[in-house]
Amino acid sequence: MIQTFNSLFPLWAILISVIAFFFSASFSGLEDAIVPLLATVMFMMGLTLKHDDFLRIAKDPKPVFVGVLLQFLLMPILALTLANMLQLSNQLTAGMVLVGSCAGGTASNVICYLAKGDVALSISMTMTSTLIGVVATPFLCTFYLSATVSVDTLGLLLSILQIVLAPVLIGAGLNHLFTNAVGRIEFFLPALSVLVILLIIAIVVALNADRLLDVGFLTLIAVVLHNLLGLSGGFYVSRLFGFDLKQSQTIAIEVGMQNSALGVALALQFFSATAALPGAIFSVWHNISGSLLASIWSRKRNSLEYIIEDESHIKNEQ
Repeated sequence: MIQTFNSLFPLWAILISVIAFFFSASFSGLEDAIVPLLATVMFMMGLTLKHDDFLRIAKDPKPVFVGVLLQFLLMPILALTLANMLQLSNQLTAGMVLVGSCAGGTASNVICYLAKGDVALSISMTMTSTLIGVVATPFLCTFYLSATVSVDTLGLLLSILQIVLAPVLIGAGLNHLFTNAVGRIEFFLPALSVLVILLIIAIVVALNADRLLDVGFLTLIAVVLHNLLGLSGGFYVSRLFGFDLKQSQTIAIEVGMQNSALGVALALQFFSATAALPGAIFSVWHNISGSLLASIWSRKRNSLEYIIEDESHIKNEQ
């Protein structure tokens, strides 16, 4: 039942967005809860990290290295390019670049699981990009946005340390110290993360309910293209590097699915509610596109092409 609930994540995201839009007063008062809620999600992600995850990166770092490099090179460039092409305002451009400069989203691990991808690689990439993003996100925003908006680089850095790094490290530390206890609740953590992410989406939609009607078709197109080009770029570039289908699909999901909730929290804290709009739309859309892609790829997993390539990859490793 819990797995079914997780698999219906995009449906819940749409429903909670509609509810929050029409009953915004019920959620908008929870604005101050966004940061602690996001820190809670990062803490739960930390609880899923084990010593083996760190060893896996050291043993075979190439897929993680390529994926994270794509994450922080491709996504911010796509964001800025699309914003300029579609002539979005400075605040909307800031929101686009902020989302593009964030690490992979925690929802990507759930989507990867549904796609029958390489979950271990997904977790390793999320963990690595999250840790690198502590420094990369504020400096990428400064690099791409300093000419148009004022960026508090140090403030961004300190906030990410508090929201992301500290909770992840605390969670990982507790998992190391109390492995058996954490193991008993680990099965429920993805569902709890989904619930918290849904609440964050609801609060963000409620805060922007009045602006969403004025957001414009071009902003919607920019966010959708940002996600789809990230997914496509992650997949095809990975194939060029010789990774197998499962690895390439996993990297595609990680690159295309950003930690947009973090982007929203930082936009509200350092820019404006308008700058939070791209992240709010991204939060809903990337779960829809990711889930649809997961459904297609999971059905194809047993096809002849996949079986042949998987067997070939196993033989090459041996």
